[in-house]
Amino acid sequence: MDKKKKFQLIPGVGENISRDFVDLGYTEPVDLQSEDPEQMYRDLIKLRGRHVDRCVLYVFRCAVYFATTPAPDRELLQWWKWKDEK
Repeated sequence: MDKKKKFQLIPGVGENISRDFVDLGYTEPVDLQSEDPEQMYRDLIKLRGRHVDRCVLYVFRCAVYFATTPAPDRELLQWWKWKDEK
């Protein structure tokens, strides 16, 4: 299976975000287990050389949650539980 397609198995991860994971050097969804979503977001900004939509950070947080939780609770993916307080 293509690397991008593997990431698209994570709820909420589409083609663009899966490409971001591959561009950041991840090869498997399990690689996200020890990652900090905020640092991944900052790394993506550096990689792209421009502002990246904050929604990407939300998806990164959800993806790391799914990678670290054996039986993820889909209720915890509600936007209001993950959005920035700012």
